[in-house]
Amino acid sequence: MADTATVVRRPAGSVLGTGRWRRNHRLRTRLGELAFLVPAAAYMLLFFGYPVVKNVLMSFESYTTRTFYTGDAPWGGLRNYAEVIASSVFSQAVLNTVLFTVGSIAGQFVLGLGMALFFKRRFPLSGVLRSLLLLPWLIPLLASSTVWRWILDQDNGALNRLLSGLHLVSTHPGWLTDTRLALVAVIGVNIWIGIPFNTTILYGGLQDISNELYEAAAIDGATRWRAFRHITWPLLRPVVTVVLVLGVVYTLKVLDIILGLTRGGPANATQTIATQSYALSFQQFDFGQGAALGNVLIVVSLVFALLYLRVNRRAVDE
Repeated sequence: MADTATVVRRPAGSVLGTGRWRRNHRLRTRLGELAFLVPAAAYMLLFFGYPVVKNVLMSFESYTTRTFYTGDAPWGGLRNYAEVIASSVFSQAVLNTVLFTVGSIAGQFVLGLGMALFFKRRFPLSGVLRSLLLLPWLIPLLASSTVWRWILDQDNGALNRLLSGLHLVSTHPGWLTDTRLALVAVIGVNIWIGIPFNTTILYGGLQDISNELYEAAAIDGATRWRAFRHITWPLLRPVVTVVLVLGVVYTLKVLDIILGLTRGGPANATQTIATQSYALSFQQFDFGQGAALGNVLIVVSLVFALLYLRVNRRAVDE
């Protein structure tokens, strides 16, 4: 005798009601998600979007202190950009920006990587020393620049007194007043400030490399240099790329360190795009040209920011 199956038919109204409930549930979920995004989006538009748009508009206008009283800012088109680029300071500022960025990134990365490799080895008080290493990063930049301005002072600076006491120099070098030394001194201070960031990120990347790989390499007779070249560097490369790109984005817009040390002098020897934009806006009160130069810096920083996002996504995928 064949088995018979009982088929339970659901009323059509019940099926329609279930589908309507699911659609309403998805709609409520989506509205809830949007409700959480609205405050963040409003914050971004108000505190980031509006200043950027306003800065772009100002760069096409003759915007001066008079505009604050009259509200009149005549449209100038690309005149501000043309005048900024054609100025004699612009080429010097671009060169200084490149030298300052390359010198700072190279020094910060090399010293940061060396210290990260040093702290990878366990020894007494390593945790305390790593904590103290963060001090340059935690101190406000203006405070750091003030201290370094005293250290690098030509007449009574601690560095010149030390060099004189060791009989390494016969005259006191003008670290912040000599056009040949000022940019080098500023780069040195920025390297000092950036070492903790590089060391911390690279040290974290080194912790993800298994010690078993080094033990296997040691059994095969690999030296420390070969272990670094064939194990450490390839596995650390994604972290290195992120550190370098972030370092470039940050260094391009460095302002307070240079202002605290040299204010762009002497004779524009330490003038960068960031400091020149500040000088045009808040010293010469030509906000239009200052905004134009600031937009140039924004575009350059945006290129490296997009590169960072692409590299970071590739590192995650790997």
